[in-house]
Amino acid sequence: MELIPVTGLPEVRPGDDIAALVADRIDLEAGDVLTVASTIVSKAEGRTADLAEYPVSGRAREIADRLEEFTGEEKDPRFAQAILDESSELLIEAPFVLSETRFGHIAPNAGIDRSNVPDHDILLLPRKPSESAERIRSGLADRGHEDVAVIVTDTCGRPFRHGQTGVAIGWAGMPASRDWRGETDRDGHELGVTVQSVVDELAAAANLVTGEGAGGVPAVVVRDWEFGDHEGSDELFRNVTDDLVREALREWEFDG
Repeated sequence: MELIPVTGLPEVRPGDDIAALVADRIDLEAGDVLTVASTIVSKAEGRTADLAEYPVSGRAREIADRLEEFTGEEKDPRFAQAILDESSELLIEAPFVLSETRFGHIAPNAGIDRSNVPDHDILLLPRKPSESAERIRSGLADRGHEDVAVIVTDTCGRPFRHGQTGVAIGWAGMPASRDWRGETDRDGHELGVTVQSVVDELAAAANLVTGEGAGGVPAVVVRDWEFGDHEGSDELFRNVTDDLVREALREWEFDG
């Protein structure tokens, strides 16, 4: 497998065509997987905002006050309001906010970013990242690059571990996971629970190349990787009804 950074991309602006920007800078091949950082997808879709745009509700002020109480740092209730607007549920409200976005991804502060936003206060995640991935994929096909899958990525922390890794928040042209259940290991034992989240694994691999900070590259091509002869699934975000961690968080309250 080869990871190829797409270099030379300009600062992305609202309305920019990411498929065209990528296709102009690298020769894509059938079977490639293009991973694209959500940062430039959001910028192309105009998902920047200024905090002054957010009228503060009483709920937002409560959240900001509670965070300030626990952390000892001043918190902007307008930022809390932005989180509320982007979330379908808040799972943790202190000592930080962990929320579910409206498309099912769970992240601190609904994935809202304050870095790499030169002209605005905040950058929101794409509204529907899988639809964004499909638009990029269709744009590549229109330029003669067919059979190229697209993954929209973000970086996210993980429970029980330090540090962040790349994860997929949207994808098109490939299943999210490959299902090993019913197959056997090398000793002949049947696998009963193994479902491999390949879009997350490819996002994490690409993140090694994209890097972080000022020198980051927002798009990477994965080449010579094969899904293999497996059943596939588009299930990535766990169903609320069988998510035991979410159920526990709903009943937990920070008392620090």
